[in-house]
Amino acid sequence: MTKPIEKLLIVDDDPEILEIIADILREEGYAVDTAPDGVKAIKYIDAEFYDLVITDLNLPEIDGMMVLKHIVDQSPDTMCIILTGYGTIKGAVEAIKTGAFDYITKPIRSGEILMVVEKALRYKQLERENILLRQQLRKKYRFENFVGDSKPIQKVFELIEKVADTDSTVLITGESGTGKELIAKAIHYNSCRRDNHMVVINCGAIPEELLESELFGHEKGAFTGAHKTRIGRFELANEGTIFLDEIGDMSPNLQVKLLRVLQEQKFERVGSTRTIKVDIRTIAATNKNLISAVNKGAFREDLYYRLNVIPIKVPPLRHRKSDIPLLVDFFLKKFNKEKRKNVRGFSSEAIDALLQYTWRGNVRELENLVERVIILANGDEIGLEDIPESISTRGQARTIKSLEVTTPPDGGIPFDHAVEEYEKKLILQALSETDWVTTKAAKLLNMNRTTLIEKMKKKKLHRPAVAS
Repeated sequence: MTKPIEKLLIVDDDPEILEIIADILREEGYAVDTAPDGVKAIKYIDAEFYDLVITDLNLPEIDGMMVLKHIVDQSPDTMCIILTGYGTIKGAVEAIKTGAFDYITKPIRSGEILMVVEKALRYKQLERENILLRQQLRKKYRFENFVGDSKPIQKVFELIEKVADTDSTVLITGESGTGKELIAKAIHYNSCRRDNHMVVINCGAIPEELLESELFGHEKGAFTGAHKTRIGRFELANEGTIFLDEIGDMSPNLQVKLLRVLQEQKFERVGSTRTIKVDIRTIAATNKNLISAVNKGAFREDLYYRLNVIPIKVPPLRHRKSDIPLLVDFFLKKFNKEKRKNVRGFSSEAIDALLQYTWRGNVRELENLVERVIILANGDEIGLEDIPESISTRGQARTIKSLEVTTPPDGGIPFDHAVEEYEKKLILQALSETDWVTTKAAKLLNMNRTTLIEKMKKKKLHRPAVAS
């Protein structure tokens, strides 16, 4: 693809300088227009788009500062460089505060002008790429792109939509692999802070002695090995969002310092007494039960309540199994594109096997499986034989442990009651071993699934509630 030619406008009331600069830039392949004064420059700028304008400060009628202000107001995507003599450096500095990229002093040196022009255009290209990247991220994390129509996950999506465009602190809880970071990103990229940084830090992956420096930064010489000043994650996240993953692993000492940041939005770098004020939205996540940690004294109660302003609990995959076919289809399309494959889909037997599996690793485990089977697939459809035995029903055949038959008491017990109790225990054991997946339990008991469900209803057998 041919790179587009950048269009430049040179403005100066000295014809010789105009010609010198124009020739230097045209030799480098730029398309160059020239204007002898500010009046014509503004006409040109209004008539067409320029990637870059180089203007002298001292111009008749309309000076370079007015040209610059017109560019800032009417063509903000145009870069501007100021030409100035040594006696008007102060004016050039003021121009940079107004919006100019840089200034060049006269007399003109070809090497300097090419370097500054290239630097300005490269900066503009990076700015465009960043805007495009932010647009892509916003598109990626739009609410309609979330996969799942089960009731538990839909409740989560509704909550995310309500809280995204606020500044409230959010605490996301759930097992590993459920997509807590994905939810944090969706909140950020659908908030008013989406054009600023989202800074992610895993509190459980960094040793305690290094985590404080990572979070708050440090001054040169603050400790052995601190050879230069370092900006921390909170400083980087200013006016944006910080995502503190695995917050439950943070040491009590750092919990105290984090509490202050959340309360006052200010901190000091390690080894410094200067207080830094920030404006940050905080999102935290953990796979631990923080209430239990609070009760054990491992997590500060005041910090827990400061974090738990908006709680979002992400359900494990085994509690939203109706979403598995949708997730499989999503990952299938994703990895077909990434791996240059053309797998049409999964057979009904393969999908049935995935529906019966317990998915302790949650959505992450399912994603990894889909990637693996697509890479290794021989045909254009994933069959039961392509699913690892540890996941398919072929590798899940289990035998129910024999239940102990107790000796009847002297007075005896009714036979029907004994059979009823034995059958109830047998069903409960099968359900327990299969994580209450009725299809698996029925296979274990060698009975029809509908028969099992009827027996469960008759005996009033329900899955025990999961502690929050």
